[in-house]
Amino acid sequence: MHVVELFYGIGWAAFWIYWIVAAFSMKRGRPAWSHDVRARVVIWVLAILLLRVRIIQGGDLTTDPLRTVVGIFLFVLGLGFAIWARLHIGRNWGTPMSQKTEPELVTSGPYRLVRHPIYSGILVAGVGTATGLNWSWLTVVCLVGIYFVYSAIVEERFLTERFPDAYPEYKRTSRMLVPFIF
Repeated sequence: MHVVELFYGIGWAAFWIYWIVAAFSMKRGRPAWSHDVRARVVIWVLAILLLRVRIIQGGDLTTDPLRTVVGIFLFVLGLGFAIWARLHIGRNWGTPMSQKTEPELVTSGPYRLVRHPIYSGILVAGVGTATGLNWSWLTVVCLVGIYFVYSAIVEERFLTERFPDAYPEYKRTSRMLVPFIF
């Protein structure tokens, strides 16, 4: 099973390296530091507390081949969806809750399915990781999910202000994170 761990490790590392390199091409803007820092501090404190009480430490890796295959499928699907969304939004992408100087409202490609497909993709990849390795990682996915929902709400307020006619309509015709549901 160490091969599976290595697969996930290399997959996540390659994804985040791509993400950092792609960040150099984004438009200028203003990060919403006060929101972002507070949310990140809360997430880190919760993660440290969970580590201290050993909720997300160790544990046996799954030995169920079906779980491994489903996990890898969800992982690849999620990262692929996030990368598709990142490529599609192009230079309009920014760190969570950032505000671009000259934003464009992107509603095509993966943004037809959900308003925040990058968040959706990363969460699906996280669920795939937990499924393929160890269920205890779902705790981390839940914490990241809380951060993403908070970020999406803050971003949507900004987008509603910047696009008072178009964004409310887009919001009515699409879901936040899960197509047809949420």
